[in-house]
Amino acid sequence: MASMASTAGDGGTDFGRTVRRWRDRVSPEAAGLPSGGHRRAPGLRREELAMLAGISVDYVTRLEQGRAEHPSEQVVEALGRALRVSPAEREHLFHSAGLVPPGRGTVPAYIAPSVHRMLDRLTGTPVAVSDASWTLLLTNPLYTALMGERHGRERNGAWRAFLGTGDRVRHTPESRRALEAAVAADLRTAANRYPADRRLRDLVADLRTHSTRFAELWNSGAVGHHEASRKTIDHPQVGTLTLDCDVLTVAGSDLRIMIYTAEPDTQDAQRLELLAVLGPQPLAEEGRSAPPPDRETPTFRTGRARSNH
Repeated sequence: MASMASTAGDGGTDFGRTVRRWRDRVSPEAAGLPSGGHRRAPGLRREELAMLAGISVDYVTRLEQGRAEHPSEQVVEALGRALRVSPAEREHLFHSAGLVPPGRGTVPAYIAPSVHRMLDRLTGTPVAVSDASWTLLLTNPLYTALMGERHGRERNGAWRAFLGTGDRVRHTPESRRALEAAVAADLRTAANRYPADRRLRDLVADLRTHSTRFAELWNSGAVGHHEASRKTIDHPQVGTLTLDCDVLTVAGSDLRIMIYTAEPDTQDAQRLELLAVLGPQPLAEEGRSAPPPDRETPTFRTGRARSNH
């Protein structure tokens, strides 16, 4: 079957033209970005769309110009989120890329505009959105500043819990066991609910192969669930913070919204305010390598500029 994203002369692909056209209609304010400075067009700049989608500016340029004709499902999903498309527009975006939109048996990754607007208003609060498999879809700058940048498999909370290279959250043996049981139970629920999701099946298979603890929990049918909790976070710039973590579920989508808050008038609240001013720090400060500049795998975040409050 021929790709639906065939090139039409020098005008790029249908997918590229769609992205370019829809980029023009999204104002910076609607995407949670500052609108200052002279703009030749009212919509998003390529640099802004790239930042919102978590891919490189060069890759956005190549997509729009038709020089990159086969974007991955992840990239299409990320661009759709950044452009705040409706469900019908999301379906069109997948088809124009020559892809079949994820079906009913796959983990939902669509974030409705109303959820985007809610997150835009939480600029002074660390917030992240994950899907039913605990893969990060969106983070705001304050969450990234709090927890650090996460790329590749480190974006998945289940992978981090069992096979990750490190985490700023401090755990006791009891809290670690409870977290692992809850994550394993969540993945079992998701696997039963979304049997056609290949990435979820691969994640479970990898965890069972490489983590003895996960295999034991999976095979035993362990149950558990995430509850509101207090988390102690060892931050390399501002020190130790103890924050309340609440997990909200978006009805009908299985999205999980993680919100971190500090008790008012405490040292934790002061340090969180300081972190909002500092913003995310480069990965190199923690001894990690930054991703290559030509990144074509999205790292998701919201676009709101960091809070100065």
